[in-house]
Amino acid sequence: MRKIIYWVHASIDGFIDGPNGEFDWPTMGPELSAYSEALDKRVDTLLFGRSVWQMMVGFWPNAESMTDDPHVAAFAPFWRATPKIVFSSAYPGDEWTSQVINGDLADRVAELKAAPGRDMLLTGGAALGGALAALGLVDEFHIAVHPVVLGGGRHLFARPDHRNNLRLVDTVVLDGQVVVSHYHPAAQQPA
Repeated sequence: MRKIIYWVHASIDGFIDGPNGEFDWPTMGPELSAYSEALDKRVDTLLFGRSVWQMMVGFWPNAESMTDDPHVAAFAPFWRATPKIVFSSAYPGDEWTSQVINGDLADRVAELKAAPGRDMLLTGGAALGGALAALGLVDEFHIAVHPVVLGGGRHLFARPDHRNNLRLVDTVVLDGQVVVSHYHPAAQQPA
């Protein structure tokens, strides 16, 4: 069965963006970029909530023309070539969207997980990440905590309505400043 891997950047005060939606604070050094690229190699599908999708589609189709950052140069071709699923009840999709899913989240995600293929990567997004975690549908959490206090924004998990215990698998410090912790749901047995 395919796994859902949740890969997200957070501030040390637990936000995934700033008070005004800013996402200019994560620093993708060479080690953090390599970590991200290793996750990319495990997947054949990218998952997004609508708000993260709109940020991504506004940048990644032409990213190399906006910056010469090495991480951008490595990720942009992968992003363009990989099927992308957007979860939204109102978004109609666009030329970069492979599929839009609305309706019963649990059933639709269970179908995706049961389909043939490699794992799927959920990149950022508090609402979708929190909803999938609450339903027990996230198999791995990779949380990169950056050395910044944002003072507000969207919480790492959007208003969880119950406790979700996790089991620490590994923690690494990358580029001398970003702490990445890898968790599994506590009920999940080691692979």
